[in-house]
Amino acid sequence: MDIKLVILQTDRINEMKKFYVDRFGFPLLKEDTKSFRIAVGSSELEFTSEKVKGNPYYHFAFNIPSNQFHEAKLWVKERVELNVEDGEDEAYFSFFSAHALYFYDPAGNIVEFISRNTSEERTKPFSIENVLNISEIGLTVDDTVGVGNKLIEIGIHERNNESLSQTSLNFMGEKTKGVFIILNQPGRRWIFSDKKSTVYPIKIRTDDDSRITVNSDNLVEIYKG
Repeated sequence: MDIKLVILQTDRINEMKKFYVDRFGFPLLKEDTKSFRIAVGSSELEFTSEKVKGNPYYHFAFNIPSNQFHEAKLWVKERVELNVEDGEDEAYFSFFSAHALYFYDPAGNIVEFISRNTSEERTKPFSIENVLNISEIGLTVDDTVGVGNKLIEIGIHERNNESLSQTSLNFMGEKTKGVFIILNQPGRRWIFSDKKSTVYPIKIRTDDDSRITVNSDNLVEIYKG
């Protein structure tokens, strides 16, 4: 599975465009008065203020080359303050063999750059063009087991084929690809933040045209396009 498109809501559309397009340099694919879409490597990310309620926020991650974490970290720090956990501004995940950093965007999204040992290498100096794809998108739902079983039905499995959990994170996707839908429950604190996972509207499309949607009533739809 690869994530081709994610659509998220925001109540700060203008600030978000300045942040992602002007400050970070993500290529702008399209825009109108209420939305804009950027290229994130081979993936696309769209923010929309259409029918937004409250101050929605999400967690998502971008894959970066396996050999450029420290270079990317310096590059990001020139543009935004990094989040800190237990006095550290980066994390190492032994089970992923990956280094990661985190920061907030203007909407309060918890954004992660993650460098996995399994990701490709790049030789050119790090820039936004070296971001590979959307690596993770948090999918917060009330019934993680029920939704997880629906994902399995369309071919999106737990990374280690373990049982689905109603109380912890479920990494849905292929471990070798390093791309996951992080299925989780409301009320969990996202690491490197003071924010707890909350159900907000979201749309996800994968490379085989699977669609995962949460609407404003927290109803989940999962189907092939």
